[in-house]
Amino acid sequence: MADNSDVEMNHETAEPVVNNSTEDPSESNAARASDWVRLQSSDGFSYLVRRKVAQTSGTIRTMLDPLGGYAEANSRICAINERGIIVEKLVEYMSFKSHYENVGPKEEIPVRDFLERIPPEIVLELLLAADYQDSKFHTLMLHPLTTDKLW
Repeated sequence: MADNSDVEMNHETAEPVVNNSTEDPSESNAARASDWVRLQSSDGFSYLVRRKVAQTSGTIRTMLDPLGGYAEANSRICAINERGIIVEKLVEYMSFKSHYENVGPKEEIPVRDFLERIPPEIVLELLLAADYQDSKFHTLMLHPLTTDKLW
């Protein structure tokens, strides 16, 4: 029988629940925390983003690579030298890409809906930022109907 430190009671069934996990709870909290990164704009806005989503950008993926030697890999804070509205749209695109990159060929990807949310006055600045971030966002804006070129 397990000692009391590994046994919890299921209050609905009044049966013991044995925790057989060898994982340290503090490690799982640290692992969960490392699933998130903070993207900071040049004008002070911060965006908390899942690591998987942020790594759809080639530049951010390189920054977060532990073997790359960048401080961002340890701090999980990436300074993006762009205005907040530009970083916000980059984050929206990274989320959009992460969500739709594994859909089947018959599923419709709402590219037009996404593009309509981009104010025309930031398009050029956003294209330049996307190119630098290696996010393929410029492909979406230049070829909105050919979703096979999105990623």
